[in-house]
Formats: sequence, structure tokens, C-alpha cells
Amino acid sequence: MNKNTKNRPLVAPSLLSADFSALAKDIKKVERAGADMLHVDIMDGHFVPNITIGPVVVKYVRKVTKLPLDVHLMIMNPGKYLDPFVAAGSDMLTVHIEVSSLKEIKAMSSKLRSKGVKFGVSLNPATPLSKIKPALKFVDFVLVMSVNPGFGGQAFIPSVLSKIRELRKIFKKDIAVDGGINSETGKLVREAGANILAAGSYIFGAKNVKKAIESLR
Repeated sequence: MNKNTKNRPLVAPSLLSADFSALAKDIKKVERAGADMLHVDIMDGHFVPNITIGPVVVKYVRKVTKLPLDVHLMIMNPGKYLDPFVAAGSDMLTVHIEVSSLKEIKAMSSKLRSKGVKFGVSLNPATPLSKIKPALKFVDFVLVMSVNPGFGGQAFIPSVLSKIRELRKIFKKDIAVDGGINSETGKLVREAGANILAAGSYIFGAKNVKKAIESLR
């Protein structure tokens, strides 16, 4: 992925905002509209105050698309669940630094790389960048949360822009941003140094999905 850092940004529609009664249809819609990957939010009701889906749904999502699945584990004890999500067809797995020690990050990195799955670390808006610096050498990408995780449709938190700029100075691989992304905030995070944009309601709620995706680039 990092070969795209200096080229066009990658757009990852977030399935949290899709219609789960017609999930395959919505996936095909964003696939045809030019999505680069799918962002899949996994919430456990413990790390975040909401519950979404698990490996079973990811397995069926995998069956209806060839797009890479960027699976974001907003859960406690993520190391316990890597195998089921890999088996379900995840191409990328992201864990949160708030619930992962450096020792665990190192072990998860080794495990996922041996399976050909890209590994990322995420940090919440209130978490300082210093918290993830020791983990950077073990990951393929960083996911910067631009809202407090747990719910879709939230407003972008502008203070994360300085965090993205600072991260880009020390991290040459992929930087993803998730939360409150639209054409205006997308431009801001791209200028700050991000190259993967996860967006939910802005894409799935758009009258013209293709135009919405293109506007993020």
C-alpha cells in the first residue's frame, strides 16, 4: 500500500454506515464506484460503547467482494481474535494502542506478517502520538481516529490534524484517518499527510456514490 503514499489517496468506505439488510448490494455499489478497499468496524461493547459484527459477517463480506478488507478491531484483547478474523478473509487488521502493550504489538505483528496480513495500530483523538511511537517499527500502517470511536456519523475533531502532520514526519508508510471524513475534511487530512481515508455516512448516504468517492481524492 505504501507505494500509493505519494500518489492518489485510497478511499475505504466504512461498512458501519451501509444498509445491513442489503449489505451485498451496498458493497457492490461502492466497488463499482471506485472504492479501493472496505473499512470494517468491529466493536465489542467494552472498548467502545457499541456492538457491531464479528468474524462470521466478515466471512460473508469476503464472499461478495474482491476489495481488500480493512478490519478495524475496536475491542479488548485483540490478540485473542486475530485467527478468526484472518480465517474470515481479512487483508488488514488494526488494533488499538490503548488496549495493546508493546510486547503484544510485537507478537501480533509477527503473527500477521507470517500470514500475509497487513498490521496496523490505531490511536484515539485523546491519545498522544508518543504512545504509539515505539510500535511504529512493527506496523504496516497507522490509523488515526478523528472521532471518538464507537458510533458513525460523528463530527470531525480538527485537533487531530497536527497529530497527522507530526506522524507523517516520522512515519513513511500508510496513514489512514477514520471519522467525520467528507470532501472538506478529506482535503485537510490529505494535506496533513494521510493517504487512506475511511468514510461511512458521507459515502453510503450520498446520492452519487462515485462522485462522493472521487471527491475524497
